[in-house]
Amino acid sequence: MKISEHLDLAEITRSDTAKRLGIDNVPTPEHIENLKKLAENVFEPIRNHFRCPIHISSGYRSKELNEATPGSSKTSDHAFCRAIDIDMDGSANGVSNNDVFHYAVANLKTKQIIAEYPVDGKLSWVHIGYDENNLKNEVLICVKKDGKPHYLPYKGNEKLVK
Repeated sequence: MKISEHLDLAEITRSDTAKRLGIDNVPTPEHIENLKKLAENVFEPIRNHFRCPIHISSGYRSKELNEATPGSSKTSDHAFCRAIDIDMDGSANGVSNNDVFHYAVANLKTKQIIAEYPVDGKLSWVHIGYDENNLKNEVLICVKKDGKPHYLPYKGNEKLVK
């Protein structure tokens, strides 16, 4: 099933954890409507800007899958089809996670963008949440402190390279 021009339902619901644990990861019709909005307002603008395939490392997570995912919260936007994690590092097209992060911050209206676990100025992945009723454009950096994730406000001057 096509969610948008460049995004299939299978791509955004794919999960090795769900396969391994036998978890059903099929979204409800309401969730699919959220996916269409996420695709239209986040995924497609990124895809069209960079003119290359965009790798989603985490998309929809059913309630059961979300509970089985280390580090996720009960209120995760992934469980409502309102968030994607993008991981472009290592792709052959030269687009980096940092490129995606800076493009999204400068050009998209979102609920939240998180620069995940920067190492030596490079992001591990980029989390982008979209909720049309909550476009607060919050930008955070997630770092590990004492083995746990800590979310800090992004001020534009942290150790992230453009």
